[in-house]
Amino acid sequence: MFMDQIGIPLFGIFFFAVFIFGTIFWIWMLVDCALNEPSEGNDKLVWVVIIVFTHLIGALIYFLIRRPQRKRIHGR
Repeated sequence: MFMDQIGIPLFGIFFFAVFIFGTIFWIWMLVDCALNEPSEGNDKLVWVVIIVFTHLIGALIYFLIRRPQRKRIHGR
């Protein structure tokens, strides 16, 4: 019975922490893209729009696919 009473607040705290860290990660990727992505064509604008409108999923895609590629090609 005691565990049932603790379960709900822990569940809420867990999702609140995931929300906070996800938002911080999203802002970090948005700033990284806006400041470091080269302005060749519309690449920067397209990535910023993707990150803004898809929130965490777009930030993860940028972090896992585009960011390593950008660092390898442009070194920043």
